[in-house]
Order: sequence, then C-alpha cells, then structure tokens
Amino acid sequence: MTFSVLLNLAAALLLLGFLYSQQRRHASFTVRVFTALGLGVVFGAALQALYGADGAVIKTTGEYLDIVGSGYVKLLQMIVMPLIMVSIVAAILKLRDAKSLGKISALTIGTLMATTAVAAAIGILMAKLFGLSAAGLTASAAEVARGAYLEGRLADAQAISLPNMILSFIPANPFLDMTGGRKTSTIAVVIFSVFVGIAAIGIADKKPDLFVSFDHAVKVAHAIVMRIVTLVLRLTPYGIFALMAQVVATSSYADILNLIGFVAASYCALLLMFGVHLAIVAGTGLNPLRFAKKILPVLTFAFTSRSSAGAIPMNVQTQVQRLGTPEGIANFSASFGATIGQNGCAGIYPAMLAVMIAPTVGIDPFTVSFLLPLLAVITIGSVGVAGVGGGATFAALIVLSSMNLPVALAGLLISIEPLIDMGRTALNVSGAITAGTLTSRVMGETDLAVFDRDDAGEDIESDPTPA
Repeated sequence: MTFSVLLNLAAALLLLGFLYSQQRRHASFTVRVFTALGLGVVFGAALQALYGADGAVIKTTGEYLDIVGSGYVKLLQMIVMPLIMVSIVAAILKLRDAKSLGKISALTIGTLMATTAVAAAIGILMAKLFGLSAAGLTASAAEVARGAYLEGRLADAQAISLPNMILSFIPANPFLDMTGGRKTSTIAVVIFSVFVGIAAIGIADKKPDLFVSFDHAVKVAHAIVMRIVTLVLRLTPYGIFALMAQVVATSSYADILNLIGFVAASYCALLLMFGVHLAIVAGTGLNPLRFAKKILPVLTFAFTSRSSAGAIPMNVQTQVQRLGTPEGIANFSASFGATIGQNGCAGIYPAMLAVMIAPTVGIDPFTVSFLLPLLAVITIGSVGVAGVGGGATFAALIVLSSMNLPVALAGLLISIEPLIDMGRTALNVSGAITAGTLTSRVMGETDLAVFDRDDAGEDIESDPTPA
C-alpha cells in the first residue's frame, strides 16, 4: 500500500468520523444523508483531480472504500428476504382477509405496469425532442467489447416469454429463493409468504391454540427482523459517502461530455416521470411536496447504490414511518417494484434506446406501426426485470430483440452507464413508493396523521418496534 493510498484512506476516515459526530449530535437522518452525499462528491472529485480516473491509486483506494459502500449494500440485501417474509405473513395474520390481499396485489402491479408504459412514452418524447440517434457514434475498444457481450446475452433475452416469466415467479424451491438464487426470487418469496399467511389463517378456527402460538412466533420474528433493519439503516450515511466517492472518482468527464445529449435527455425524462409520480400522489388527495420531501433520503440511497433490491428495507421503512402506509402494502409495493414495472430501467431506458437505434437500420421510429408495438413490448417486458445492477441492460435486450433491432449498438453507452443508472434506480424506487401510496389510499388504509406530521420518521433508522 503506497503513501498516497494511506493518505486517501486517512482523509476518508476523517470524513466518516465527521458523519459519526453528526449522529452523536442527533442530527436528523435527512441532514446526515445529504451531508454524506455532498462529502462523497467532493472527496471523489478531489481524488480524480489528484490521480486521474484510471489511476492505480484510485483503484486501490476504491477497493478499501468498497468495504464501506458495497458492504453496506450487502447488509441491506442480507435482510431483504427475512423482512419480506415476516412482514407479509404478519400483515396477512392481521388482515385476515384474502380478498383484500388480492386487491392490494392487483392495484400495486397494475400501477407499476401502467406507470412503466407512461415512462416509455416519456422516453420516446425526450428522444424526439433531443434528436437522439445512434447513427454516427464511434465505438472505442471498450464499447466494441460491450457490444459483443450484449450479443452474447441475446439468446437469454430471446428465450424470455411472458408465460415462462410468470412460471418463474412460482417458488418450486422456496429455500433456494430465500437465498436470492434467481432473478425472480423476491417475488417467489412474496408468493410463498402469502401461502404461509393464508394457511395460518385457515387453522385459526380449527386449531386456535396452534394459531395463537404461530401468531406469537411471527410477532417475535418480526420484532427481531425490524431491529436488524434499524441497526443496518444507521449505517446509511457512511454507505452513501463511500458509494458516491467511488462513482465521482472513476467517472470519465470526457465521455460524459461526448454523450451529453443522451445524458440530458435521460435526466429530463426521469424528472418528468418523477413529476408524474407526484401528480398521482396529488390525485389521491395527498400533498405531493410533502411526499417528495419524505422520500428524498431513500431516493438518495437508490441513486448512489444503483440497487432497487437493496433499497427495499429503507423503502418499506419510509412508507411505514413517514408516509403512513401499512406495512403489508409497503412490503408488497417495495418487493414487486424491485422486479416488475421499473419505470427507469424497464421503461424510459429501453424506449430511448429503441428510438435511437431504429434509424440505423432504416426504420422511422416515430410511426404508429413502430411505436404501438414498442410500448406493448416494453410494458410486458418490464415484468421480471431484476432489481439489481444490470437489470436495465436485460430489459433493453428484451425490447431490442423483440423489435428486431441490433443490440450491439447499446454498447455505445457503456461509458455513461453508471451516471444514467443512478437516476434510473432512483426513479424505480420512486415508482414503487408511488404504487404503495396509491394502493394504500384506494384501500383507505393510509395513516394521515403520520403523513401530515412534519417530524414523522425524521429519524428513519430509529427502532419502530415497542421496547
């Protein structure tokens, strides 16, 4: 380890120490999150200015920062499956109504898929307004390699069909799915948990003693899991600092400027779609500005981590403690939203790519005969996109191959992929929260006292379980 790396790590430790001092002074969660974000940007920019984006010092420093950043994401992923299972089983035991469960699922999935179609339309509009086209773009060695990689994955994308995807949701081996071993494991665990909850309700009258024992066991498990969630969420500012520092330190500003049109169009589309989410919330009678303020911390984490699945625990906590959404609905929307109908990764991104690439093979992308099938393919193809890094790539492969467009050209965007993916992931999580909020309001379950309180859940990592 060189002196430069030691100096960088010492500086990082000092900044992490400052974040810890904020926690000791009981600064609000939101303040600590945005302080961490700002410090990460400044530290990452300083590293790049000193050593260059591709320098060996940057790489070694990044490996140590990764212990904090990726380590935090792994801890969140660790608690996703236990959180989903105990929360959904507990919610069903409390609900005691299978019909309500069906309505919650239908509303949540319907909202996610409908908003994905809207997101795709917005992506097409932005591509038109910015005049985006893949024609004339030159490819470096890295971009050619990326194109070859995408072509290598084409067979997997072409093998995907809606019936097969729906079948993949069924947990043939729930213990495998609890390990996250499949792309659709999250949904499979949701379905298994629903079966467990419904089965438990079925013995409530026949074997009341056993039901009481099971209900108590679930409450104990739920309290323990929520305590683990609390402990992990306390690490959020440190994780955001490390993740953001790495992204900024390794970004190529020259490549970003070269593709600034796509970057600008993407973020305009993302912001416009976020406005659609706020409009939906306003349509339910809730204050959209208050909603935006309360979900900013979880969107910040999603932005820096680029993991919709990793954001599930904070997503659930935000909906329950800040927005007044019941825990069962919050878990359904967060879990489904990490796999189905991702507005950013499965909506805007593949739509913009298809419109960009179509002219290279002599297709006018702004004809009805192209746009209607494109919107249908994107909406249906959004089912089952994995809520982890790379999900957008797979969604693009499904759409481009279905529209008979060359997939290798998507590799031209590899240099700006991390920058675009941050915004896409934040929008995915916003869409999941919006679906949960809408479902909760339609079902008449939202706790308005929690939503309207300015201090509700300000310390999101505080323990929500009784002492």
